Amino acid sequence: MPLNCTVAVIGLGYVGSCIAATLATRGAQVSGIDVDPGLVSDLARGESRSHEPGLRETLAEALAAGRLEVTTDISVAAAADVVVIAVGTPVRDDGSLVDDQLRAACLALAPQMRAGQLVLLKSTVPAGTTRSLVRPLLESGGRTAGVDFSLAFTPERLAEGTALADLATLPIVVGGLDEASTRAAADFWRQALDVAVLPQDCLEAAEIVKLADNWWIDLNIALANELAKFCALYQVDVLDVISAANSIPKGNGSVNILMPSVGVGGSCLTKDPWMVWMSARQHGLDIRTAPAGRHVNDGMPEYTAGIVIDELTAAGRAPETATVAVLGLAFKNDTGDLRATPVRGVVTALAKAGAQVRLYDPLVDGAQAERVFGIRPTPALDEAVRDADCVAVLAFHREFADIDFATLPVARPCLLLDGRAYYPKETIDMLRVQGYRYRGIGR
Repeated sequence: MPLNCTVAVIGLGYVGSCIAATLATRGAQVSGIDVDPGLVSDLARGESRSHEPGLRETLAEALAAGRLEVTTDISVAAAADVVVIAVGTPVRDDGSLVDDQLRAACLALAPQMRAGQLVLLKSTVPAGTTRSLVRPLLESGGRTAGVDFSLAFTPERLAEGTALADLATLPIVVGGLDEASTRAAADFWRQALDVAVLPQDCLEAAEIVKLADNWWIDLNIALANELAKFCALYQVDVLDVISAANSIPKGNGSVNILMPSVGVGGSCLTKDPWMVWMSARQHGLDIRTAPAGRHVNDGMPEYTAGIVIDELTAAGRAPETATVAVLGLAFKNDTGDLRATPVRGVVTALAKAGAQVRLYDPLVDGAQAERVFGIRPTPALDEAVRDADCVAVLAFHREFADIDFATLPVARPCLLLDGRAYYPKETIDMLRVQGYRYRGIGR
């Protein structure tokens, strides 16, 4: 497949917009398609709703070169050599797939398809979904049959904050409906992105790769969080323990315990383990580690709020008369993404205890934050922390690295809760000299 092929990307959310812009700057002629006219209008002006580093510049380059168009008109997919589906695939509370967006995208695409097209599903789905749901829906348009087009699953593996670099470097996993589909998908990604490709034997293997990655990550973080709680019993710094534990070789690498934190959020780690659990249950298999990790990580916001309440009480300050300034609202450092952010649970628990909570995050949209938290963030750091009894750093953005805690107008003494900053011991010692009581997760 030549690099100057035509590509249609269906779904222009975080993943889809990164893929569309990248493929366009790599030489493909790309049509980005989404049902949200407001999103399409924003992207047409080169405006991204995410704070992904480099995305706005990449969008601007692609638009200026005339290699990227964005539209709500699905009919443009008929001219594409390759169609990439990157719509949202949330799950219900029981872990089952909410397939509304995926089903709608396939039904809209089916009448536009023509023989010879390559369809790539990027959206994370339970194993078997591409074969049992996507394929029949695509064949329902009347113009296609199973032998007329190629179909492959190729999971997205992007991390917020490094998505464009990930696209340029990470191996691409592909698993096709048949050998020809796998080969076509592998050839496309090799030429389009010039990255390594990891072909799988079937659609289901590629689907499971993505689930396995996030299942492992979530469970590993759960281990780190419970290790942090365990270390706290003995007043041991969990980061020292993790650093030492990770020094032992194991398998092809080393022990690799990840970092504890205020909790896990975002659209992947909070749902993919439940996909595993529900898919297995539907086949009579009881998976235990996936829900175990989810329950541990879901409990971290309340645990974090409990640290604040206990420390304030121990210092003689009743929580119902205390002010807590929360710095960083997103689920991850250096993003403005509030999807499933664990900070919401912390704020809810603190407010339930009677504390006055103020919010500050320079990366999030104020109106969106108010919808999520029920509290309008304050526009300035000093305003947020004025006379605060606790400053809780729950997402450590780059902008927070230069905070001069000595000059903040907080109440003294003031509790500093480290939910995701991982301050080094030298900084902690300095903070104590400046009138702060430091507590971290397992520190």
